[in-house]
Amino acid sequence: MQTRTTPLFQQLWSRPQWEGLPPYRSLLTPLMLLERTLHVFPDKVGVVDGNRRLTYREFGARVYRLASALRGRGLQPGDRVAVLCRNSLEALEAHFAVPQMGGVLVPINVRLSSEEVRYILEHSGARALILDGALASLVEPIRGALPELRLVVWADIDSRHGDAPPARASFADVEYEALLAEGSPDPSVYPLRDEEEVLSINYTSGTTGRPKGVMVTHRGAYLNALGEIIEARLVPESAYLWTLPMFHCNGWYFPYAVTGIGATHVVLPKVDPSRIFQLIEQEGVTHFCGAPTVLIMLLQGRPSPDYRFPRPLTVLTAAAPPAPATIAAMEAMGARIVHVYGLTETYGPHTVCEWHEEWDALPLEERARLKARQGVGYIHAPELRVVDEAMRDVPADGETLGEVVMRGNNVMKGYYRDEEATARAFAGGWFHSGDLAVVHPDGYIELRDRKKDIIISGGENISTIEVERALYQHPAVLECAVIGIPDEKWGEVPKAFVVLKPGMHATPEELIAFCRDRLAHYKCPKQVELVESLPKTSTGKIQKFVLREREWAGYDKRIH
Repeated sequence: MQTRTTPLFQQLWSRPQWEGLPPYRSLLTPLMLLERTLHVFPDKVGVVDGNRRLTYREFGARVYRLASALRGRGLQPGDRVAVLCRNSLEALEAHFAVPQMGGVLVPINVRLSSEEVRYILEHSGARALILDGALASLVEPIRGALPELRLVVWADIDSRHGDAPPARASFADVEYEALLAEGSPDPSVYPLRDEEEVLSINYTSGTTGRPKGVMVTHRGAYLNALGEIIEARLVPESAYLWTLPMFHCNGWYFPYAVTGIGATHVVLPKVDPSRIFQLIEQEGVTHFCGAPTVLIMLLQGRPSPDYRFPRPLTVLTAAAPPAPATIAAMEAMGARIVHVYGLTETYGPHTVCEWHEEWDALPLEERARLKARQGVGYIHAPELRVVDEAMRDVPADGETLGEVVMRGNNVMKGYYRDEEATARAFAGGWFHSGDLAVVHPDGYIELRDRKKDIIISGGENISTIEVERALYQHPAVLECAVIGIPDEKWGEVPKAFVVLKPGMHATPEELIAFCRDRLAHYKCPKQVELVESLPKTSTGKIQKFVLREREWAGYDKRIH
């Protein structure tokens, strides 16, 4: 039987950077994953984005064109290329093309202000920007303040989703498709010399102070992609729906995972429950990721109260500990919920609530309670501890709080241009998450709070997550956030901000009484404020600091 060898592999099997390496070693990079799929699945539909459907052969040609065109425009290895785009074909292509030409990717949160975008572009020293045309208003007022930014590439994402195209920005240098036409579709050898080279600089959400640039490497991205393939159980027949922003931790490395296994990307520029259900039905979606907020939106927007997904659907959820009731409701619709936890500094997910087959026999509520735990380290990054201030492991009693620390294959290389912050984060040889957790007797961890979110009331520690979970059990509560507010007698007391479900009613007094039936009285909210919505990051993480800023205005210190 004759082996089929494509021109791609005829060229790349003898890549020059392998010179000097022993035959049992190659440089790890997620770009290898695209090469393999171009060899194995070239004619399979790889990307569905609105009215565009591309085979992997077509997608690969566009990636090589973009890499070639950026080089032709004068970009050099090591140059930073920023991407300010909603989920799109362009953002997906940039994840491969920028490192393909030796550049460093800088994904930018599309919900930031112009000033925050300016800071990231300036701090990263970005030489080029791929810009979603619908977001041009974010860049227009700051363009003149960015002399190092030499190239702005304007992209029309709206047209292929049936929306009117935005007017081309006057400050744009070239349209995206025109830039691709300048490049060559021929395969090219990426100029990687060290697998520890920086692949991407991902800026933290900036919930406190200036965002920090998290440096991730080719090696880390490759290993994290393999981790997602394993933990999400991706196979070539999978179809992954892009509800998670690609700009967030490089989309948890699913751009590389989905491509590497030869599955299909189904691209969605914004979270729209009706569109999500439509794509699940039409495109055979089998996987997606989303914060608990996204799951709540789907539960509220499902086609009917008894709706069930048409096929097995795996949902990875993170950003905030999901309420057991949310997990139970999604699983009742036929979803398999995989609860993961991590940070930008850990390439996104670092832990997973690894499931045990014997747990399937438990009642639904008990299964949901177990699944709400953060669990254990990913298969490729198992190094995880919960420690006290002296870096001693806390007992596995499910009660003693400590800080979650990690190290290993999915910890960042460091913060870009911030050695002091890097040293603090790596104190004691481990990455310090700033999250507080307990360790259960089976070794699974469960988050109880951020360090800054622990309320100390009359000398007693109160976990805000514990109070929030009690509130989530009330049938009228859609979302909630609990913070500590100043109190003359106790120093601090809990206050809850609550969003009620549409058409439901509950008074603050009723909610307080509800908590008092379920929690020690000192843990219960002393105040409840009903609100229309809660402040959130683009990934669904509730911004408690916004609530604290208001409640602690006029105080020199945030502790009493």
